[in-house]
Amino acid sequence: MFGKKGIVLDPGLLERAKQAAAKAGYASVDEYVAHLVERELNRSEDAGADAEDIKKKLEGLGYIS
Repeated sequence: MFGKKGIVLDPGLLERAKQAAAKAGYASVDEYVAHLVERELNRSEDAGADAEDIKKKLEGLGYIS
């Protein structure tokens, strides 16, 4: 898989992605899948925040002092 330009998806999954991309108004299935991957990576990175970062964010928002 490494070194290739594209990602291979199961045909059924690809069809679902095409339909979802069209319904959501994306220009292409590639754009849609890239957005989903980026969103999920951001969620994973946010979940990895340590407790001190979370505490600082909550203090900044006024939830804790």
